[in-house]
Amino acid sequence: MNAINLQEEYAKTDIAKLLNLLDEELVGLAPVKSRIREIAALLLIDKLRKNLGITTNSPGLHMSFTGSPGTGKTTVGLKMADILFQLGYVKKGHLLTVTRDDLVGQYIGHTAPKTKEVLKKAMGGVLFIDEAYYLYKPDNERDYGSEAIEILLQVMENQRDELVVILAGYKDPMDRFYESNPGLSSRITNHIDFPDYSVDELVTIAKMMLEDQQYQLTPQAEIALTDYITRRKQKPLFANARSIKNALDRARMRQANRIFDSRGQVLTKKELVNIEADDILQSTIFN
Repeated sequence: MNAINLQEEYAKTDIAKLLNLLDEELVGLAPVKSRIREIAALLLIDKLRKNLGITTNSPGLHMSFTGSPGTGKTTVGLKMADILFQLGYVKKGHLLTVTRDDLVGQYIGHTAPKTKEVLKKAMGGVLFIDEAYYLYKPDNERDYGSEAIEILLQVMENQRDELVVILAGYKDPMDRFYESNPGLSSRITNHIDFPDYSVDELVTIAKMMLEDQQYQLTPQAEIALTDYITRRKQKPLFANARSIKNALDRARMRQANRIFDSRGQVLTKKELVNIEADDILQSTIFN
């Protein structure tokens, strides 16, 4: 009987490295990481079955990512494109991110060429459509989003070996979008919901962001940031990691202004690296 060494086949790809990077680079998101691992495992085993001549159906690879802003949907899309490329399910492995404006025209005859041009660029990789629910505007009779959806449906069905489509957006609007477009929903096998980050996870994300730019929080600044995140999460328009990045950008500006105002002082690396509690408090007081 033919046999395959799973460890050897696993080693031929960079899947282990990619999945480990997913764990290292993304804080939290346990259910998302678990689902991505399941998909990667299915694709690898499916490939091994095919190599041994076992009948196998082409797995459905189109996906739906739902969740609040700033929860890592685009980042996971990039990782997914790498995984699909390593396993040979896409030829190029690039991710093309688009929105409604890239697909839908403003007048008759404009939408089809725009949509087809985007699909042409995405072939061999992954097409990531952000805020996909904006493609469908049933209240506007002169809207051409439905034309873009029809073209997408054809390509998702007939060229699924050449292109993987990820539709992304907030959960409730996406649910309504799929209810209004059952043909689209039926072509998506993998629905992945991205949970909001906890306060502790957001603090960890903040530290990682600062470390990448060679900054650090003092102990008092970490307390101030934790308090800010706790309060900010309860307010409207909170965007998880995106809001944290904005807050840190303001804190860095405040730190720079504080140092500038104390010119004449001999600066050490510590002064240039540390984000103080006052930098956090002053930069977040109105946000």
